[in-house]
Amino acid sequence: MDLDFKKLPQHIAIIMDGNGRWAKRRDLPRIEGHRRGVNAVDEIVTDCRELGVRYLTLYSFSMENWGRPRDEIEALMELLKEFLIGKREKMIKNEIRFETIGDIARLPDFIRREISITKEATASLNKMVLTLALSYSARDEIIRAVNALIKEKGSGRFKDDFISQERFASYLDTREMPDPDLLIRTSGEKRISNFLLWQTAYTELYFSDVLWPDFNREELRRILEVYQTRERRFGKTSEQVGEA
Repeated sequence: MDLDFKKLPQHIAIIMDGNGRWAKRRDLPRIEGHRRGVNAVDEIVTDCRELGVRYLTLYSFSMENWGRPRDEIEALMELLKEFLIGKREKMIKNEIRFETIGDIARLPDFIRREISITKEATASLNKMVLTLALSYSARDEIIRAVNALIKEKGSGRFKDDFISQERFASYLDTREMPDPDLLIRTSGEKRISNFLLWQTAYTELYFSDVLWPDFNREELRRILEVYQTRERRFGKTSEQVGEA
């Protein structure tokens, strides 16, 4: 089956899982798995750009990951810094805008500085939006949105008391992007681990057995072929979808 480029998902979100297990199976330190995972990120970002995917969101560092050993966290931050510096020019060349979601205020100063430089350097680009979820938790995102709504409602900003789905979504970190059409999780785990809980209400889910460092463009394109066989009804019947 060949890909139908007219039926590609507009927004792909990926839970990149399996770096540690990849390294353990090879008697390598966990950080080597993370390092190989960065190579997979580069390959998938490049392929999504070539395919014409408009939004790619990668679950890179969860809020729960702050509980990992300090040396692993420090190594991950160094890899993130290397990625931002090393891939910045490639993002610019490929007209990719860089964004983040999550509580980035918790990240080290040197990371926030590189994030700021990369966002500024790519702010005007619009061929694709690459978003890294950093220090991210969907429950935390929702609670922050609720608190912001309560605060602004108390200040009398709203002319009515009605809080619609659209108004609530405008307070989420993802307010500038559409909901994901496809969520992929690697490594064989079958859960979404506090990632984009509000935004994935009607997202197609795919769980790949491939560990993230081994994930490549061939696996991505195989998943996209599966995605294109699915019927997205959004609560309607097949007949109604066919009439649209």
